[in-house]
Amino acid sequence: MNESQDSLQQSIARQRDLLTRMLTDPLKRAALSCAKVWDDRKGLDQVLIEVLQTMPYCKFLYALDSKAIQISDNISHDGTVEKDFGRDRSDRPYINSVVPNSDFVLSDAYISLRAKRPSLTAIQIVRDSKAETLGFIGADFDLRALPLTRNLYEEPRQWTQIKGDPSIRSNVFAQSRIDSEMDRHIDIVFGVLEELIVDHGVFHVKLHFSSNRAVIWHYDDPYRYRLLNIDVLTDPNVCLAYPNRNYPADAVIPKKQIRPILDGLRHLRYMDETLYLRAGALNIFNGIINLTFSCDGSHYIPFDKFLNKEHAFWSSGVNND
Repeated sequence: MNESQDSLQQSIARQRDLLTRMLTDPLKRAALSCAKVWDDRKGLDQVLIEVLQTMPYCKFLYALDSKAIQISDNISHDGTVEKDFGRDRSDRPYINSVVPNSDFVLSDAYISLRAKRPSLTAIQIVRDSKAETLGFIGADFDLRALPLTRNLYEEPRQWTQIKGDPSIRSNVFAQSRIDSEMDRHIDIVFGVLEELIVDHGVFHVKLHFSSNRAVIWHYDDPYRYRLLNIDVLTDPNVCLAYPNRNYPADAVIPKKQIRPILDGLRHLRYMDETLYLRAGALNIFNGIINLTFSCDGSHYIPFDKFLNKEHAFWSSGVNND
C-alpha cells in the first residue's frame, strides 16, 4: 500500500473508531432488553422503539434470529415498517462481516439495496442468560446522516504513477509526435499562462498540447473551469479579461517556480518523438504536477521533485509508464 492509500485508510479507521464508540453502549443495552422478550414480536418492537430514542442518527433498528431472518419490524424515527418482517438478510454484507467471539461489529460501508446510497450497519449479538446466541440486532445508518466531525482528507504530496489504457500502450511505438498549433506557438502560450497564474488569480491549469487547448480555474470563481482555445492562448490580450490578483501567500508552489515548471513541460513535450508529453497540469495550492504521456501513463509528482533533474523521474520515470 502506498503512502496515499495508507493515509486514506488511517483517516477511515479513525472515523470508524468514533462510530464504534458512539454505538457500542446503546446496542449492548438493547441486546440485554431484547433478550428478555426475544420470542415476542411486539415486545421486541417496543424495546427497539425505546432504544431508537437514544440513537438519533440511526435509520432503522431490527432484530434477526440466529439465521439472520428478521423477527421484528423495522423501527424508524418515522414509525414502524412492517414489510421486512420475515426478511432473510443472511446474504447482506453486514451479516457476512460478523466475527466469532465479537458481540459488536461495524460493517464496512456498502451500497444499500433500496436507497442505493452508501450505508453502514452495526450488528450486536443478542445472548440469553447462558451466553448462548439468540440472534442479532441490526442498526442501519445512512452515511450522510452520521454526525462525523471528520477533517477533510489531505492527499499526501508524493510521486504517483498510474498506468493507462493497455490498447494505447501496446501501440505507442507505432505513433510519433506531430507538431500542434500549441507546439508552434509555445513561447506565447507559456507567457500568457505564466501571467495568468502569477498576476491574475489562476491557480490550476491543465494543458492539452495535442488538441491545442487549456483548462483553467480562477480562485475568485473556483467551482467553474474556463476553456481557452489556441486563439485565446496566443493572444496576450486575454490577460485583460482577468482581474489583477496578488499571488496567494498559501500557495505551495512559489511564483518564481512557475516558469521553470512550464519549461519542464516543454522539455517533456519535445524529449522524444514516440514517448512525449500529451497533457500537463499544475496546481499551485497542492504543489502537484500532473503529466500524461503518449503511452497514456500518468504521473503525479510534487513540483520540487519535478524540478530536480537528478530525481529518478527524469532518468527512468517516463519509461516506467
